[in-house]
Amino acid sequence: MFSFCSDPSTLDTFRWFSCYLTNGVHILFYQSFLTVGLLLLIAAPLSLGIGFAAATASRARNLPARLIGKTYTAMVRGVPDIVFFLFFVLVLDQGIEYIRHIVTCPDWDEPIRQGANFLVCDAARTPQGNAPQWVHESYNFALATFTYAIVFGAFCGNVLYGAMGAVPKTQLETASAYGMSQRQIFWRILVPQMWVYALPGLSNIWMILIKATPLLFLLGIEDIVYWAREIGGSRNSRFAYPHPDWRFWYFLGLLIFYLCFTRVSELVLSRLTHRLSRGQATAGGEALRKAAP
Repeated sequence: MFSFCSDPSTLDTFRWFSCYLTNGVHILFYQSFLTVGLLLLIAAPLSLGIGFAAATASRARNLPARLIGKTYTAMVRGVPDIVFFLFFVLVLDQGIEYIRHIVTCPDWDEPIRQGANFLVCDAARTPQGNAPQWVHESYNFALATFTYAIVFGAFCGNVLYGAMGAVPKTQLETASAYGMSQRQIFWRILVPQMWVYALPGLSNIWMILIKATPLLFLLGIEDIVYWAREIGGSRNSRFAYPHPDWRFWYFLGLLIFYLCFTRVSELVLSRLTHRLSRGQATAGGEALRKAAP
């Protein structure tokens, strides 16, 4: 904070806004953009990994594995995101505490479920009540990130399952005729070629994931939506920087941020699609061959 910000009431308009936009609360607001970026950085590859496992299981010859893969993708995709977010986080949190309760407090003789209350011993509380604030925040963020990965992993699994089925079977049969094993065919023929078919669907999922980041607010994470509402609300003379209701401008800023973010994502994904289409027996690959000199 600048030294001349000690008395905001004496500042001119430019200095007032320079102090207002650099106070401690706004620093937290700016840090929340990093929270959203970290969520995307972790949840996106994790979702893709879970989706790949689900798609592989859905194609397995083993009936139990195939049922697990298809049930997972169908069940998660059939539940509204907001319902699954709120339900799964609660179940995951209580499940962790329940397992820790069984391990750390084997002599506990009271029922854990007491009406609407879920009671475990103090040693099983996760995290502990005396833990630092950053531990609580990190724990909540980890639960939220894993929940995002479970939800969007089901959508990725469905897209990858379709992409695997879109790879020309003649290529798989040719690889088999050359003596390649099923494992070799899967990793050397099927997986490298499926991405060009999967990328359009995965691009849509990435866009939806970006738009779903405000759900962090519902999961107790102080994200950009939380701070925009908190800071933008009207402040009276009791505050150092009193102002009327500015939520419109804060949310307009978030609108511009998401539009720019998705636009950059579209450009990157378009270039990636163009690169993966080279040499492929697809409409995009055929267009590139015709355009080549």
